[in-house]
Amino acid sequence: MLFVPLEAGSPTPPTSPRVSAGGTVGLEIAGMHCASCVARVERALAAVPGVLGAGVNLATGRATVTLSRPLAVGPLLEAVRRAGFEARPAGEAPGAVDGGPARDAEQRALVRRFAVAAALSAPVVVLGNLGALPGLSAIPPAAQAWIQLALATPVQFWAGWPFLRGAWVALRRRAADMNLLVALGTLAAYTASLVATVAAGSPHEAGTVASPRDAWGHGAGGAPHVYFDTAVVIVTFVLLGRLLESRARASTSRALRRLLDLRPRTARIVRGGVAAEVPLEQVVPGDELLVRPGEQVPVDGVVLEGRSSLDVSLLTGESLPADVGPGDRVHGGTLNQAGAFRMRAERVGADSMLMQIVRLVERAQAGKARVARLADRVAAVFVPAVVAVALLAFALWLLLGPEPRLPAAVMKLVAVLIVACPCALGLATPTALVVGTGRGAELGVLVRGADALEAAGGIRAVVFDKTGTLTRGRPVLTDVVPVAGVEEEHLLSVAASAELLSEHPLAEAVVRGARERGLALAEPEEFSALPGRGVTAVVGGRATVVGSAGFLAGRGVDVGALAPDVVRLEEAGRTVFAVAQAGVALGLIAVADTLKPDARRAVAALEGEGLEVWMITGDNRRTARAIAAEAGIAPGRVL
Repeated sequence: MLFVPLEAGSPTPPTSPRVSAGGTVGLEIAGMHCASCVARVERALAAVPGVLGAGVNLATGRATVTLSRPLAVGPLLEAVRRAGFEARPAGEAPGAVDGGPARDAEQRALVRRFAVAAALSAPVVVLGNLGALPGLSAIPPAAQAWIQLALATPVQFWAGWPFLRGAWVALRRRAADMNLLVALGTLAAYTASLVATVAAGSPHEAGTVASPRDAWGHGAGGAPHVYFDTAVVIVTFVLLGRLLESRARASTSRALRRLLDLRPRTARIVRGGVAAEVPLEQVVPGDELLVRPGEQVPVDGVVLEGRSSLDVSLLTGESLPADVGPGDRVHGGTLNQAGAFRMRAERVGADSMLMQIVRLVERAQAGKARVARLADRVAAVFVPAVVAVALLAFALWLLLGPEPRLPAAVMKLVAVLIVACPCALGLATPTALVVGTGRGAELGVLVRGADALEAAGGIRAVVFDKTGTLTRGRPVLTDVVPVAGVEEEHLLSVAASAELLSEHPLAEAVVRGARERGLALAEPEEFSALPGRGVTAVVGGRATVVGSAGFLAGRGVDVGALAPDVVRLEEAGRTVFAVAQAGVALGLIAVADTLKPDARRAVAALEGEGLEVWMITGDNRRTARAIAAEAGIAPGRVL
């Protein structure tokens, strides 16, 4: 089933009203901004009868609810709404973690609020900290305070409206979160500054009101002590943090979307001997499908008729193609490179191997490491404790602090509230886990879960896959070995011309190597390919054969003189082709998946950290040992 992102205001997608006992339900949660929000949602969901447990991931905005009995989704959604957040059923397909247009709209709104806040905050900060500079000193101090008030008011009440609204919602539900800390801190600074400014009077009345100015510590000339710069800078920077947070969340599902994009959108179903192209979701197990050269295999299944070579690097990382024929299994998302074949669909939709990989990555992103669970437990009592400490600091400074006491007490209140905002406490760990597992998926590294990633800190050995990890993952021409009397250029030109019409990646490596050397290639005649063995063609009017030594020997070509070089090259990890023309052997061509330039350095660095480095591969042992030796891995550590 293909996932269609939910749009803002769109109706709730069709979902089963009940789920099986012991199953899980995924929810998308909107409006969370700190670990306290996570704790509130988890408590609300856990309190619903029939719920065994609930886990909420702040970075992805998803909740995973484990049920003990069949349960309608409605009570879960209502519980989240009562906690002060919006919820909707998550998409049924794996990878449905993209907020779509709703998240885009949220980002645009945050950008507007941040831009306005930054533009208005700059002059407030200048006046609040550099008002005595030449040019600014001509503006009376009381007038500077009124200017700051005019600029700070829209920052406080328009740009900072999400914090004020969030704090009000939290108070109505007798809860506390980051919004409450930001709102209390900025309102305290703004209100204290507003009172000081008004108490000082208008710019023309400065110095005429003694008692209020003394209470607020006004200086000479009636200059009020104001903290508008503190309030607006806090709003601006927290908005910036929230904007970065929103962008980080949007990027968390990028790896999953890229994996999903690897699926073909259509398939060719054969019915009544005629192939018709249909949407992928219409394919069901048992359907007969036609896969042509250059197309992706639509679903998992079994080859019924035909032979071909598949690029399976998506699933295995192996750069060399896999030859398939009748009875062989193929997997959706892999690329058909050579001949056409018919297959029977067996596992489709969420049951396919590619979708299982997507589900694995999604499960790893949704999980929580021990440190994240600890942060959530701390955050559950963090905000109330911070508010209590801030009020205590305010009271102590107001009663025992030096004069002027009131502004000093207000600043201590604001400092405790703002410095203690638990944004990073709740967001840093899950965001790091999500981004790490997502980036790993893009690079072919799958992590089973957050606990596994956390446990990686205690690893003592590293096992590398060979192809695509230590090696480039792409075969290249490495050796040209002609027999006596034959020039290298002639041998390579004949071999590349014979392979010119082949779609096999090894043949492409030979052709690419010849062209990089500037050789002219002739269009072959009577070309024929035998998958897994070699090709025959007519090049320059002469019968030409390129393939394994056994393939040439079977066609009457004497390859005895080539045997020592074949053994030498294969022991060095090469794939070797023999080349013959008019029944006479011309020499050998070798290709290989060469080591990455930094592979040996990486192995040495890991061993320098005290880790054992192993290599695992499906290649033959001679090739594996050759690559391992080149990478600096001990022969006994090759699996």
